[in-house]
Amino acid sequence: MKHKTLTIRTKTFSYLLERRAIVWIAALFLATIAAACVSAGIGSLWIHPLEVLRSVFGAGEEMSETILSFRLPRVAMSILAGSCLAASGALLQSVTRNPLASPDIIGVTGGASAAGVAFLVITAGALSISWLSVAAIAGAAVTALLLYALSWKGGLSPLRLVLIGIAMQTAMSSISSLLIVTSPHYLATQAFTWLTGSVYGSSWDNVLTLLLWALVLFPLSWGLARKANIHELGEDVATGAGGRVTRERTALILVSAAFAGAAVSQVGAIGFIGLIAPHMARRLSGPSFGAVLPVSALIGAIVLLISDTIARTAFAPNDIPAGVFTAAVGAPFFIYMLVKHRNA
Repeated sequence: MKHKTLTIRTKTFSYLLERRAIVWIAALFLATIAAACVSAGIGSLWIHPLEVLRSVFGAGEEMSETILSFRLPRVAMSILAGSCLAASGALLQSVTRNPLASPDIIGVTGGASAAGVAFLVITAGALSISWLSVAAIAGAAVTALLLYALSWKGGLSPLRLVLIGIAMQTAMSSISSLLIVTSPHYLATQAFTWLTGSVYGSSWDNVLTLLLWALVLFPLSWGLARKANIHELGEDVATGAGGRVTRERTALILVSAAFAGAAVSQVGAIGFIGLIAPHMARRLSGPSFGAVLPVSALIGAIVLLISDTIARTAFAPNDIPAGVFTAAVGAPFFIYMLVKHRNA
């Protein structure tokens, strides 16, 4: 049997997944756990992955548990942020039918970053830092909707979307820079550190904040999976299938922006995961969005986890932002995709 149908209760939410997609989801889930155990064990003092597992369940040595209390929040944040950025990219590529769409390339991440910097600079600590995620998500959503409106001209042109998106990203980056330059030194330092895109300094409070957003957004995006599949076939097909094209596209774009904004609010502007992960997912699981979403999320988690592990260990005692390593891989991949689809 080639496909397996997953049905949630008795409602209309049913999904058709190829068997290979189910296999890849299971394999990548186990790979994520293995990578997390290895990453948590790497450092100035090596901890065996089995000891990491024992410590997680409270059966490890006291020294191991003490060390891991500092490392595990960073590992968990890498997994959550990577999966959210990848899911954002998968949604954007689906709704725009553009293989070059990524939240960091077309300005969505820039909008979240600008809103986050504005929150840090304007409030100056007057509001709780927990509101930072709300500000970043709002900035990402406004930018995404503005980008969609500006790119629409009798249809959504992939090339127009990328060109306007790059301009939008540049504009948002300029706004962030202006806010940092004109703010007091201590606020500028805080905003710039956050803006560089690093998992450094993550705490369990940060992890919990992003986890709450993920627990809301992933089921919501899963429920929109069938609509994403229809929209990938084009506006005429979506309309003919009885879909409310504008409303559904707006919902998909807003969920994508929320994913990006939630991740950026915790780890800063880490780029290219939203571009790379969905392409890898389609190679592994096929084009069905019900499979692309979880496979992309798991790939994104692994990519950011590996990048952050290299960032904190390869140049010790210096801690390099993980975004440096994702950009080192993502930038050449973006150029390759741009050349590949130049005549599309």
